[in-house]
Amino acid sequence: MALILFNKPFGVLCQFSEEPNGPPRPTLAAYIDRPGVYPAGRLDLDSEGLLLLTDDGRLQARIADPRFKMPKTYLVQIEGDPDEATLEPLRRGVRLKDGPTLPALVQRIDPPELWPRDPPVRFRKSVPDCWLSLTIQEGRNRQVRRMTAAVGLPTLRLVRWQIGEWTLDGIAPGTWREIEATARV
Repeated sequence: MALILFNKPFGVLCQFSEEPNGPPRPTLAAYIDRPGVYPAGRLDLDSEGLLLLTDDGRLQARIADPRFKMPKTYLVQIEGDPDEATLEPLRRGVRLKDGPTLPALVQRIDPPELWPRDPPVRFRKSVPDCWLSLTIQEGRNRQVRRMTAAVGLPTLRLVRWQIGEWTLDGIAPGTWREIEATARV
């Protein structure tokens, strides 16, 4: 049972083939030449970071299925300078169009030492920004971006750093590491 930890760059589709009738975009096939593995979950085109791939369907379902509540930690650059009161709704759970979210673990952090993004995030001298560490146990479409927007803090950059026990530590953008998956997942 193989498990691949891939650092998905900005602008890469989380699939192995291009979208039919869509503009040409890089896919996982440009980075991972390993037959028989499939993503366990997704990251949006404009999100970066940890994507897990496996050749085991049960493991894939266990990682991706929200019923198992596997924690996912994101490093989120937001527009704004929130105080604790502004972050509190995220900790309680916010109401989105598709229903309330579960409470998130959220805290302000120092800007992380990350690789430069291509293209870079637009810098605006008159608008402050900061970084959050945000952990959720769901995986709705664009959930982190929608949660921060719901409390008036638009997301500028989103990097998934950790899923369960697996982290991006030591994996450069566009590269991957294969590990043996354990039965306790």
